[in-house]
Amino acid sequence: MEKLVRVRFAPSPTGYLHVGGLRTALYNYLFAKHNGGKFILRIEDTDQSRKVEGAVENLIATLEWAGIHYDEGPNREGNHGPYVQSERLKLYHQHAIQLVERGKAYYCFCTQERLEEIRQKQSAAKLQPSYDQHCRDLPKDEAERRNAAGEKHVVRMKVPLGGELTFEDIIRGKVTFSYSVLDDQVILKSDGFPTYHLAVVVDDHLMEITHVIRGEEWLSSTPKHVLLYQFFGWELPKFAHLPLLLNPDKSKLSKRQGDVAVEDYRAKGYLKEAIINFVAFLGWNPGDEREIFLLDELVKEFSLERVGKSGAVFNIEKLNWLNAQHLRKKPIAELLGMVKEYLSPSVGLVQSSLSNKHFDDAYVLQIIGAMRERALFVKDLIENCPYFFEPPTEYDPAIVKKRWKEQTPDHMRKLIEEFKLLEGPKKEDYEAALHRVAGALGVSNGELIHALRLAVSGMGIGPGLYDIVFILGKEETIRRISAAIERLK
Repeated sequence: MEKLVRVRFAPSPTGYLHVGGLRTALYNYLFAKHNGGKFILRIEDTDQSRKVEGAVENLIATLEWAGIHYDEGPNREGNHGPYVQSERLKLYHQHAIQLVERGKAYYCFCTQERLEEIRQKQSAAKLQPSYDQHCRDLPKDEAERRNAAGEKHVVRMKVPLGGELTFEDIIRGKVTFSYSVLDDQVILKSDGFPTYHLAVVVDDHLMEITHVIRGEEWLSSTPKHVLLYQFFGWELPKFAHLPLLLNPDKSKLSKRQGDVAVEDYRAKGYLKEAIINFVAFLGWNPGDEREIFLLDELVKEFSLERVGKSGAVFNIEKLNWLNAQHLRKKPIAELLGMVKEYLSPSVGLVQSSLSNKHFDDAYVLQIIGAMRERALFVKDLIENCPYFFEPPTEYDPAIVKKRWKEQTPDHMRKLIEEFKLLEGPKKEDYEAALHRVAGALGVSNGELIHALRLAVSGMGIGPGLYDIVFILGKEETIRRISAAIERLK
């Protein structure tokens, strides 16, 4: 019988959630749900100097907003807690001492001054800085005596002195490292806190993690982790190291070249569906031409075998495109709720000459229908068409110069006369009326269309003209034409 799949996302509480962190969390979540397993959130806060107040709460809130709900973790206790490493220090200490007793680790009493001196000499000789194993072969009784006397020390693992280590990676296949490139890694610091390497192995084993899915930057640490599993006599999890995230210039994704925090994109109005869809494709693809996926659809399709090795480029234009696609696919009722948030006085859209009835749900739904194909963000449904909420007080000078001619006021008066004759007009009725006036005046339809758009909206672009006048209604349209005739003399 196969083991229940158990995976984890184990961030450090150092601030915002990086896009790369979201991808790691997402891939772990998708893999767990696809395989009927459990997704665990573990907070790796052993480096207390880097801990940021409120980071854990922010992290959890961001994951929950994105729809990535963990099965076990802080405030959602399972049978493998606690899920915060600083609450598990006793466990790490016990396991470090266990390795010392087995001869797989040793006490190191070297001072910071001595270690710095070694580093400087190695750098001067153009050697890779590493520990010189000075304390590795201290007699056991001497090490125990110095430890008992309270002499400051760390615990280091004993890396084999020769040979190499090979492990399997689901994404990369066989990976081999020579022991010569591995340091005798510190696994327990002098303050009693573990380093990442000991803590991650102990936690993954005790939490029964079956698959370790993490970023490529951890690949070089994996041989140390494999060794620790071997030292303890524990079964290895399966490893999968995700490709790097790259800027368009192929450099590693960093804040220097743009936003990297999920919170930044959320604040800018990107939909969670678009962000999840976009992040899923940073290394994975479904194997065909499909590009639009919701979270549930990703769960059905996801497999680690379809994750590539090469770096994934963060393309903001693709994210923008996906945001527009998901905006168009959203149920109209959901969009209505989102848009109405922008109609509060705090947004600055003042109900002036338009009556209150124009701001009811039916009116807003018409605006959404007219604008959604032209919008990138929810806010665009409002901010790109202020004329639906108050009459224009200014007119685009470039459009005035191009479209408002000497004869235009007379043409617009004829249009007003024709519009006044309409009873309960639909879009097609406005169009037919404009065509009649153009025919009677002997001018092109376009000449009237452009001038009318300017009069009712103050702009030269927007949704279909007949959509605009139908939504505004006959009386408001006529008022705006009359106002434009007066102002654009």
